[in-house]
Amino acid sequence: MPPYDEWNKIDEEEEDELQDLSHLESKKDVILFCIDCSESMLELREDPNDPKVKTCHAYTALDAAMQIQKKKVIVGPNDLVGILLFNTTRKAESTSRTQGSEIKRNCYVYQPIGPLSAPKIQELIQLLDAFREDPHELESNFPPMTDGKRVPMGDVFTSCNWVIRDGAPKTATKRVFLITNEDDPHPGAGSKQLKNSSRTTLIDLTQAGVTVEPFFISTPDKPFDVSKFYSSVLLPDSLVDEDDVDPADPSVLPESISISRIEDLLMQMRFHESPKRALFSIPFELAKDFTIGVKGYSLVTEQKRGSYKYFFDLGERMEVVTTRTVYVDEGRQAEVDRTKMVYGTSGGTGAEGEDPGKRVVKPGQRPFYSAEDIKTFRTLGREPGLKLLGFKDLSELEFGDNVKHSNFIYPNEMSFSGSKRTFSALLKSMAKKKKIALALGVTRRNTTPMFYALLPQEERVDEAGWTDPAGFHLIPLPFADDIRSAAVERGARASESVKDAARAWIDKLSVKNGAYPPDSYPNPALAFHNAQLQAMAFGEEFNPEEFEDLSAPDLDMIHRRVGNLVEAWKRAVANDEAAISFETAKKEKEKPAKAGTKRKADTDMDMDVMETEIRSKFSEGKLNKLTMDQMKPFIKSKGMSVSGKKKADLVAMVEELLTS
Repeated sequence: MPPYDEWNKIDEEEEDELQDLSHLESKKDVILFCIDCSESMLELREDPNDPKVKTCHAYTALDAAMQIQKKKVIVGPNDLVGILLFNTTRKAESTSRTQGSEIKRNCYVYQPIGPLSAPKIQELIQLLDAFREDPHELESNFPPMTDGKRVPMGDVFTSCNWVIRDGAPKTATKRVFLITNEDDPHPGAGSKQLKNSSRTTLIDLTQAGVTVEPFFISTPDKPFDVSKFYSSVLLPDSLVDEDDVDPADPSVLPESISISRIEDLLMQMRFHESPKRALFSIPFELAKDFTIGVKGYSLVTEQKRGSYKYFFDLGERMEVVTTRTVYVDEGRQAEVDRTKMVYGTSGGTGAEGEDPGKRVVKPGQRPFYSAEDIKTFRTLGREPGLKLLGFKDLSELEFGDNVKHSNFIYPNEMSFSGSKRTFSALLKSMAKKKKIALALGVTRRNTTPMFYALLPQEERVDEAGWTDPAGFHLIPLPFADDIRSAAVERGARASESVKDAARAWIDKLSVKNGAYPPDSYPNPALAFHNAQLQAMAFGEEFNPEEFEDLSAPDLDMIHRRVGNLVEAWKRAVANDEAAISFETAKKEKEKPAKAGTKRKADTDMDMDVMETEIRSKFSEGKLNKLTMDQMKPFIKSKGMSVSGKKKADLVAMVEELLTS
């Protein structure tokens, strides 16, 4: 039985269920790359990295798919990936037993959805290497449709639906990465009917649990205009009701990406590589008998190394060892049913003459508790959910209140009808009145209730498109002992001239647009570890010197851009009066004591505390353990002189005072 201070640690396995990473890894991720192979996608262009080499949009899309698969072999080995090409005249082989024969005409399944494997990825690598040697390799393998003909997008979405239906597990997170550079695939007569057909088939695809994430390639000679076709086809944002959507309004597109530079395709895909899985789905009680549904998402999650596995050598193959946790009674050496285990305080060794394995329980006391009782102690009997307590002004939410990572909540129309409209109305009203909400909630089972602040965030759109979503930041409010004041003895404030000198070089080094892209700077230690595993998986040589640490600062660029400004700032700090006085006081404090002098003992303690300590030593017969500096103030407080007295005399005087 665990002792009293470990009551919250019911079981290690149950504790793991509370971690975000285990929840995120609970489902497989399925990605189907749907790549346009039209004439414009296969048109040869100069490679921006090497003008002597030719490339094309289709090659870059396939290369991005290959890079994503190579990375998933390490970070998500249980995920499934497939590649579907459309606008090509290549047909599936009649001997093929894959789902390639069940898709629409002019669509070709190059890589059926299946588990990640090195042979499949190496086959794709060989195709890309062959294109580097012969730029017409892709065009000969996947001939494009000619004379401006194109596959109806409705047929493309239907093919995606069939491919995912046949190859993806029902409980998986399913996504389609649509890559194309054609903003109007159906111009001319019949375009309206084709648009309606495309939207209908896309709705069928999303109702099957599939999310479409488009990657639109835009170039200076051929800019991509979403208003021509895709603004009428792609589904709106979750906070916008379909009845209120203007089909001609491109601002409602769900995270549509217009890629101005084709070499940024892989970077944009990495942003969307991890699926957006909800951490929790709970009811939100706004008032009595008035509840809506919300889903919560984590904004910050630390990526860690994958858990190691044990393998058993069967000679011809290696099998993963299945692990199982068993609880054993040490006394009987028998397996114990986990459901029958009880928890309580440690019993100690027992009284003299008693069996150390037993203890006496007084009548009316309850020494043991079940696992359900312990969960009740932790959750205070509350079920998962949020309860609105009230509202406060936005100014009352301080920066220091955010001591933990916040979550982001969206409405969940599937659990309560009308959640989207109510959530949107509450959000707009709070943002307009500059209010925050206070709520009491339990986000997941077996977690402690917390007080939360709900900070509204309206949708923000910039020139590049839709960026920040509309929703609430769920900020856990700290308890009193979560906030501690800093032990600052003395500080110095910079003058305005020093601040201006610092702003000059800080502004030069600030991130563009005020947004820091964390996916562009991976953890170097984790990236180095994954690069070695990837080389081992594909039988490649790994050269540590070729590894690039993207988080390392570019010192040469920093010196060129702000070298003079930093020097000017350092001179301003050196001449600042506050800094000079602070450094002088610091040097005086750190100055070593003079040789031959004794450090004066601290005798400024409270007299009551001193007398208590002296009486304690007297009762123990250890007055001689006290120093002269400890005894002198006590004797002086009693009106006796200590001039010229030795330690033995002081001890005798203390004994006389305490015995009289």
